[in-house]
Amino acid sequence: MVYNINDIQSIIPHRYPMLLIDKIIEIQEGQRAVGIKNLTMNEGFFQGHFPGNPVMPGVLIIEALAQTGAVAILSMDKFKNKTVYFGGIKSAKFKRKVLPGDTLKLVTEITKMKSTFGIGKATAYVGEEVAAEAELIFVVE
Repeated sequence: MVYNINDIQSIIPHRYPMLLIDKIIEIQEGQRAVGIKNLTMNEGFFQGHFPGNPVMPGVLIIEALAQTGAVAILSMDKFKNKTVYFGGIKSAKFKRKVLPGDTLKLVTEITKMKSTFGIGKATAYVGEEVAAEAELIFVVE
């Protein structure tokens, strides 16, 4: 099932300019989601990070991965109309720059879920190349 921007906005509370997913191309409710973010020079963060050398901030790549995981979690009936918050970020690594014109593939797998707390393994790709990876800890409220 493919979720477009309207579908995503019906699941997670994020809105422009903080919604960092254009579409979800794969989902297994409560287990895994794969999102896409097509980056253009029109993204506001490229204007100031860095002038003349635009690079997507690593923190926003991690946020996009977290939003992808939030779609997987909040698509479950028991968490509908809830919000997923960061509980922590572990082992974040940035392996390549993400630039205007890149398509970011966001893969977040929920590896552990206990009550309203969980852990996700998250990897961002540009093509086949890993751009960033992290372990995300979250809480659902």
